Amino acid sequence: MDSSIMATKYLYVLVATAFLLVSAASAGNFNQDVSVTFGGPRTRIFNGGQLLTLSLDNITGCGFESKKQYLFARFDVQLKLIPGDSAGTVTTFYLSSLGANHDEIDFEFLGNASGQPYTIHTNVYTQGVGNREQQFRPCFMVDNMPIRVFNNYAARGVPFPTSQPMRLYASLWNADDWATQGGRVKTDWTKAPFTASYQNYNAVGCVVGPSGNSCNGNLNGQPWQTQGLDANGRNRIRWIQEKYMIYNYCSDVKRFPQGRPRECRLPRF
Repeated sequence: MDSSIMATKYLYVLVATAFLLVSAASAGNFNQDVSVTFGGPRTRIFNGGQLLTLSLDNITGCGFESKKQYLFARFDVQLKLIPGDSAGTVTTFYLSSLGANHDEIDFEFLGNASGQPYTIHTNVYTQGVGNREQQFRPCFMVDNMPIRVFNNYAARGVPFPTSQPMRLYASLWNADDWATQGGRVKTDWTKAPFTASYQNYNAVGCVVGPSGNSCNGNLNGQPWQTQGLDANGRNRIRWIQEKYMIYNYCSDVKRFPQGRPRECRLPRF
């Protein structure tokens, strides 16, 4: 499964869901680029830093974070999810800053019983406020296919994450109180340990550090601050959302009886 997160003028999530790993143009090194955040030896690195595995047992899961912080960036990874019965588990790949008013871009895979599809759960937090969930069923498609975009409508009063540097995080943990069918299907611990693997991780972006940042650069000849979807990308994301989106907070009128969030009442693409 090729997964990417882009944090620029627009926020958009790219995913190509194939459970066979394919080649990547370039890759970082887990030994050099990330630090373990919890779970100790349940996080393991192989192949000279090219492959990282996370394991979950009935004691704890585990996770890692990028050593660098980014203001604008593109992150790529090839992610192999837990095979078979993964009910109750959550495998993540997300961005977050720190503090009560943090920004966050969530990309989570909610496990399911054998033979049933994963749920791709996404959310966006700005200034500590989330509640912007969209969910998708996985499908087979080409690389770099966008599934979600969150537009920069800061000028219209919608907070947008442009000022807080974020780290890349990944984790594997138990959430059987809600992850699978609202918590009705629990984790089968006789199948543990559960393992997910990450490889060909790569981060390209403007790094923020104690001595300043590198945000005057660009990606493919275009400044980070103005990256966005072209007409073809907008058409593809419409198609994906029509075919594979199973929940959209903007359509949940019962959840927002006082009116939908402002960004839901503005053009999406």
